Amino acid sequence: MDYDVKDIGGAEKGKLRVEWAMKSMPVLRLIQRQFEKEKPLAGIRLGACLHVTTETAALMQTLRMGGAEVWLCASNPLSTQDDVAAFLVQELKTPVFAIKGEDHPTYYRHIHSVLNFKPMMTMDDGADLVTTLHTERRELLPGVIGGTEETTTGVVRLRSMSDQGVLQYPIIAVNDTPTKHFFDNRYGTGQSTIDGIIRATNRLLAGSIFVVCGYGWCGRGVAMRAQGMGANVIITEVDPLKALEAVMDGFRVMPMSAAVPLGDFFCTLTGNIRVIREEHFRQMKEGAIVANSGHFNVEIDLEALERLSSGKRAIREFVEEFSLNNGKKVYLLGEGRLINLAAAEGHPSSVMDMSFANQALSAAFLVKVKGTLQKRVYDVPGDIDREIARLKLESMGIKIDALTDEQKKYLRSWEMGT
Repeated sequence: MDYDVKDIGGAEKGKLRVEWAMKSMPVLRLIQRQFEKEKPLAGIRLGACLHVTTETAALMQTLRMGGAEVWLCASNPLSTQDDVAAFLVQELKTPVFAIKGEDHPTYYRHIHSVLNFKPMMTMDDGADLVTTLHTERRELLPGVIGGTEETTTGVVRLRSMSDQGVLQYPIIAVNDTPTKHFFDNRYGTGQSTIDGIIRATNRLLAGSIFVVCGYGWCGRGVAMRAQGMGANVIITEVDPLKALEAVMDGFRVMPMSAAVPLGDFFCTLTGNIRVIREEHFRQMKEGAIVANSGHFNVEIDLEALERLSSGKRAIREFVEEFSLNNGKKVYLLGEGRLINLAAAEGHPSSVMDMSFANQALSAAFLVKVKGTLQKRVYDVPGDIDREIARLKLESMGIKIDALTDEQKKYLRSWEMGT
């Protein structure tokens, strides 16, 4: 079996960590039992480009139980948990191409390693697998029946491809379904981002000024958690509706130029490029800490930071100290990459339970409707989303009401007024 991991000897540690994660993934466990019985993915070669974490290992196991052949590479150079990669290879016999800290050429070589197996379905986290397939491996496109995408950033890229008429197969936007972004993005990103920042710095958030760049679902989550730990939170936004929501949620909202001289911590979560730029670095106070929790490391202008600095050094693991030419020091976390996966372990298993349940059921849905979908981005079918929410509530021991026949009839009617 072809694979490329750091140390196959870490498999036993990875096995125990995956076992621990699975204890908080009851919905995926139910789907595993269903998949093992029905084999909805039988005969499918599936190429996945995801964060190689304990939760992802649980998803890979689910897909294999459903009958799929699976190949996996990392969707970020710093997000791989090397012991989990070893476990997948050693115990689950899943080809994995991922090493934490891999350089840019290795990252893309690993993507090509997955594509070499001619996947019939793609499962992406940021759309690098899809875009590489569409630009460098187009000969494989006729054999692909569909794919799924996990992130806001990836969905933006794929919708752009769809709008421009270049997307060559249907893709389901798992990120956009409520049981994903309401929970994974808000609660998962919120907790894991703060976890990563604290693990990297061991700094106290209480009493600090914490600037959150972007008030989407991920930004909301980080702002909530930073505020809960006693930070004074400032929001920067470009969307007037999101800015207004942040104000109504009790946060200060201002332009980045006004927030920069105030902030002790900065965290970008926009999915856009150069959110923190040269003019911002110049205005930062001594000792400002800068992190990113958006998918790609383009949100912080790293080239400008290098250009403005007379030197840099690694002062802690995942913390680089930049000595600016103006005499101040700025600290960059995790090379500007996803801090919740670079310095911590990513989202808690209980929220990834719903996200990966969506991934698994969407993959089965794509097989079921093979050949009937257009080459565009689709939402997760509503019945899948509701079933996942129902299963999650059931696993938590929570019951809800059901509509009476009279109520159902009323909702279908138009005759009854005031």
